[in-house]
Amino acid sequence: MPSSSVVIVSKCTIYPERSSTIKSLRLSVSDLPMLSCQYIQKGVLLPSPPLSSADLLSLIKLSLSRTLSEFPPLAGRLQTDAVGHVHIVCNDAGVDFFHAKAPHISVAALLPTHDRDIPSVYRRFFQYDSTLSYAGHDRPLVAVQVTELSGAVFIGCAANHAVMDGTSFWNFFNTFAEMASGAKKISRSPDFCRDTVFDSPAVLAFPEGGPSATFSGDEPLREKIFHFSREAIMKLKFRANNAAQKPEFGVPEILGKQSNDSWAVNCKTNGKITPVNDESTLVKKNPTAEISSFQSLSAHLWRCVTRARNLDANKTTTFRMAVNCRHRLEPRLEPLYFGNLIQSIPTIATAGELLSNDLSWGADRLHQNVVAHGDGTVRRGVKEWESNPRLFPLGNFDGAMMTMGSSPRFPMYDNDFGWGRPLAVRSGGANKFDGKISAFPGPDGNGSVDLEVVLAPDTMAVLENDFEFMQFVS
Repeated sequence: MPSSSVVIVSKCTIYPERSSTIKSLRLSVSDLPMLSCQYIQKGVLLPSPPLSSADLLSLIKLSLSRTLSEFPPLAGRLQTDAVGHVHIVCNDAGVDFFHAKAPHISVAALLPTHDRDIPSVYRRFFQYDSTLSYAGHDRPLVAVQVTELSGAVFIGCAANHAVMDGTSFWNFFNTFAEMASGAKKISRSPDFCRDTVFDSPAVLAFPEGGPSATFSGDEPLREKIFHFSREAIMKLKFRANNAAQKPEFGVPEILGKQSNDSWAVNCKTNGKITPVNDESTLVKKNPTAEISSFQSLSAHLWRCVTRARNLDANKTTTFRMAVNCRHRLEPRLEPLYFGNLIQSIPTIATAGELLSNDLSWGADRLHQNVVAHGDGTVRRGVKEWESNPRLFPLGNFDGAMMTMGSSPRFPMYDNDFGWGRPLAVRSGGANKFDGKISAFPGPDGNGSVDLEVVLAPDTMAVLENDFEFMQFVS
């Protein structure tokens, strides 16, 4: 499937329908480290709309303009003041819009069988390849590309990662779809308050010309989607919470024991409009009671990839997870706070420790780290960064690291632009390296999860033939 089959037909600038009432927003302690990260690239594959090409473009452009009026920072630019503070200047400068066509690319080609890699042509459905977020000083903070395909359309969005995290990105995308589907008023208004512990006078110094990426991006990689059904994840959770045991009862009974797992309990919201601002999806019972479904799945992947890498038993491995801090602070911040409000939790273990123990050992290490990341830990993290401002260390620096991004909680399949929910959610080439994992809700909902796994080719080949790993993949 040659990438040259994607042809850019036109490019224009989309401006907000209304002028911004916000002058500027200063980047926070959570925003600034992301300036060396590449623009987020996420999008949705949709069935063909019952519209002509001209009508489709008119609808999408108008909807984007209206959405930008609700998210004025995204139509702005970055600016560094004389002190060194970086601001989003909400100057209504607009975003880039691209129209592309690829009439010879079918849905079947884009959604191959589970044993095939993700088609590389997806990378042509996004703009701003390899562009660092620092570039937002000179170029738009968002670029949307609509690619017309055979029997489908792909709407891809590149967004500056120093301006927003996954929670804010999907709230923007959901609102974009909501506007296109005919909504007169948005259902989830972003909160632009900056009166938080993350707002800091600390200055992050940059070299002349800005930062460089923290990973090379040149190494050969393979990318695959591994689908885990709700049933498979519940089995992993049972094993994680019951050391050296295997489930002897049926899945319905296992599911009945998930009362402390907010993600599992609320899995029916996966793929329906609820989450980012619905506090019912947050843990309200004792979060220390059980290892969660997602922690169990993450530990399973950590163990299996570590085995596939064939590391020395004494080699230290790292599994890094990003956590949303909005509900971890006391008092809690608004669920729809706009920007980055995430911190990274690294969990370490030697390869020997991880593989000589069962799933529950690694899962418990992940669990304890997440549970410990409360208000005090969040505030200490802010203070520690202020004492030593630095960029986020994205990458796999020793061959034994893994980084989990995105979340199956994000309402990715809510993006119905008016003619049907997405067939798939996919990403571009941004921020990918050996060991980068992105978690998406499964297209069928009901608590299933798709893991987008990026690995060195040799490691991926071993993982594909690992029975312990593949027995849970469907």
